[in-house]
Amino acid sequence: MHARRFLSLSLLSLLALPAWLAAQTPDGEWLSYRDAYRAMVVFEKYGKPKHFLQNHFQISPRDGSAVPDGLRLTLNARGAALNLPLDATGRAVFPLLKTAYDDNAVLVLNRKLAGYAYQPRISIVARADGVYDAADLRAACEQAQAYQRASEAAFRGGRCVGVRFAFARKSEAQVRLRRGAHDSAPLPAADGAAFDDGSGAGVAIVHYRFDGAPAQGQVISQNLPLAIAPLYE
Repeated sequence: MHARRFLSLSLLSLLALPAWLAAQTPDGEWLSYRDAYRAMVVFEKYGKPKHFLQNHFQISPRDGSAVPDGLRLTLNARGAALNLPLDATGRAVFPLLKTAYDDNAVLVLNRKLAGYAYQPRISIVARADGVYDAADLRAACEQAQAYQRASEAAFRGGRCVGVRFAFARKSEAQVRLRRGAHDSAPLPAADGAAFDDGSGAGVAIVHYRFDGAPAQGQVISQNLPLAIAPLYE
């Protein structure tokens, strides 16, 4: 995970392109890698606890719809192209490459940029075994809140009240609480968006709220979620 975090690495409004990118998209098709790099490297330089967190570069439709099939993001530098695969929530692992920065590379989307918003996206690292200690999820939410308060001038999140699990479909949204040898019934699943600004739409979500569960115990996800996001109130 540390290697991936090294390479990959403001909830911003979906109603407008972020200022650090809007000036770089005169033709509505490309944006500056340097500007994206400067925004993404903030997470790498953050010195407080962040071991439960990860940072991606996210592309999301401005109209709040799901990420369309076939959406592609490419890094172009000195005649070479590197595909940056997008997941179902529009997130890509962002490579922090000094050579691309020095070459003033561009990020190219195979759609018009005016229809999309672009931003760094903090989320909680998913576990391959699907077992999350309740205390760790609380700590992860607090880490996310502390980072966003430090790095996002527009952040207005309140206290941490839980986390949101996002899955591709409801049949995969099987999340239970475990205390001792006993598992609860699956927590309710609903259609929604992976993140609280409405991005990552068209998925199934399950909310795990801290106030409705014991401080000790575990949260069990039968399937690997697309994303885990903090919930604030």
